[in-house]
Amino acid sequence: MRHAVLGLAACLLAAPAVADVERGEYLVQTVMGCGNCHTPIGPTGFVMEMDLTGRLVEDLEVFRAIAPNITPAGDIADWSDEALARAIREGIRPDGSLIGPPMPFAAYRSISDDDLASIVAYLRTVPAVESDPGTSAYRIPLPPVYGPPITEAVVAPEPGVTVEYGEYLVALGHCMECHSPQTPTGPDWGNGFARGGFEFHGPWGTVISPNLTNHPDGLSGYSDEDVAGLLKGTRPSGEPMLPPMPYPYLAAMSDADMSAIVMYLRTIPGQPDL
Repeated sequence: MRHAVLGLAACLLAAPAVADVERGEYLVQTVMGCGNCHTPIGPTGFVMEMDLTGRLVEDLEVFRAIAPNITPAGDIADWSDEALARAIREGIRPDGSLIGPPMPFAAYRSISDDDLASIVAYLRTVPAVESDPGTSAYRIPLPPVYGPPITEAVVAPEPGVTVEYGEYLVALGHCMECHSPQTPTGPDWGNGFARGGFEFHGPWGTVISPNLTNHPDGLSGYSDEDVAGLLKGTRPSGEPMLPPMPYPYLAAMSDADMSAIVMYLRTIPGQPDL
């Protein structure tokens, strides 16, 4: 059996990633919600004619974070597909410099090879829109890297309404990056995983991410339908949720993917708010 597993691993390492533009579009424009940071926001919502052209995301004491233009008119036009894939999954630019927060690299390291290739393929097809949103400034030291180089094949679970696939989609949606308390260099996943507490600032005021564990402070009092509604931006009362959750993107997910995410969230042990 061990030789069979090793043989399968060797095949996976040798197999080239399969790029599917339609799959890439689905991921970017739904579960990953890339435009939530990379698309400018106007008085009435996202400025879709400037989709993925970048914007100021956060201006805090520790950093001023600006999401760059990731259309073919941005800097990525000069990057190879391999370099762009590494930047997305490992946070390293072609020149070796590190991309800073709030890009969710702790979660993005889980992106499968096929899905990563599909995301890159899709980004090459979006309209090239000239826009220079500026450059991020970090007033804290960044880590040398976010983790060791990814040298082995990364394979996604089989798609379906399962806990395993729901966990994978939650990683792509970087849910726990925001729904866990933050340190200056990233999420606190030790004692704080899924317990909320991350502050967001914007025109809506200050929003604190809620608890996603199965505790009375979290999701235990909500039905599965309620949780799906929350993810789409509506409370059970009908009251709209506040930004910056990417509700328009999540609402466009397939019913099966939404069900898988809810199924996974139900497995997170209950913990009170911090």
